[in-house]
Amino acid sequence: MQVGFIGIGVMGRPMTLNLLKAEHHVTIYARHPEKSDVQEVISSGAKLAPSPRAVAMASDIVITMLPNSPQVKEVVAGPHGLLEGARKGLIIVDMSTIAPSVSRKLAQEKIL
Repeated sequence: MQVGFIGIGVMGRPMTLNLLKAEHHVTIYARHPEKSDVQEVISSGAKLAPSPRAVAMASDIVITMLPNSPQVKEVVAGPHGLLEGARKGLIIVDMSTIAPSVSRKLAQEKIL
């Protein structure tokens, strides 16, 4: 399975490393790829994508683990976001702590 992951931080880093240990192909996006957490994940086998859109295009499922609602909206529905690269059948799993209303609104967005 091709797995995308966005949000390589305190919680996302160990989750991504576990996906790699389970031999999944993982593509990530990070706004700050120079950070040590991101570099660790890349050196463990993850592929770095230039945008959330590119993550969606390379993945069967994308997991987000972001700080709050504005970041999730930007990554999912913003310019070069997941929805721009999504195809029928892509699963997006948001594990961020965000407002339920934002989750509901994003779930209703149309994939182009």
